[in-house]
Amino acid sequence: MLFCPGAATSRWLGFGAHLLAGAGARLVSVDRPGLGASDPDPGRTLTGFAADVAHLVAARELTGVRGVGFSQGAPFLLACAASGILDAAAVVAGTDELAHPSFAGSLIPDVAAMVEAVRADPVAAGHAFAAWGDAEGFWQRVLAMAGEADRAVYTEPAFAEAYRRALAEAFAQGPGGYARDTVLASARWPFDLADVRIPVDLWYGGADTSPVHSPDLGATLAARLPRSHRHVVPAAGGALLWTHAEPILETLLAR
Repeated sequence: MLFCPGAATSRWLGFGAHLLAGAGARLVSVDRPGLGASDPDPGRTLTGFAADVAHLVAARELTGVRGVGFSQGAPFLLACAASGILDAAAVVAGTDELAHPSFAGSLIPDVAAMVEAVRADPVAAGHAFAAWGDAEGFWQRVLAMAGEADRAVYTEPAFAEAYRRALAEAFAQGPGGYARDTVLASARWPFDLADVRIPVDLWYGGADTSPVHSPDLGATLAARLPRSHRHVVPAAGGALLWTHAEPILETLLAR
């Protein structure tokens, strides 16, 4: 299973480790360029990331690959799905295509301003996102955006240690990787979701308060994917990748 982690984190933050052996699964997490141990590539694109992953899959002779994309990892996962690399995919609390016309008027003002800034001048927007970027500042923003359900997960000592380690790793080369990811996720996506022919499970928590995941908890995204299955867990927050890892994995492996 290919794992595309969320914003400003690295391969160190996985999920469901205690379930993998019993499921006969291996989780492969990839640092995107400029994050963690991956070299920067300032002009990279979503489809370019999919091409990189295709090389990885070929070099490692991987077959039957499924994918999981969390939060800002979702558009990178869907780019891989559209390119035909994956057999099935799960998007968990995934960032939707916020620049899609269907969301005009439904974004909160701060998110709408971010999307418009990327549309008007992606280079300047990237510089602005980089100015936000360090591990401690990002951690504080995560906690500020989190609802009660998510804050309980994020502040659990063992999880907080793992999350903060992943943040420190992601920002080790500076904020450029995070900034480029945010530009790519906030712009129009350069692939057609109609080309995603594999089954895609969309998982959202009804108590997710993040303004940058999906205004409608994946309903619009589900309608644009030919073989989508949408799951909304009412009491869960955006951290359902960790609170509901078992059904997410079971469903994905059964596809």
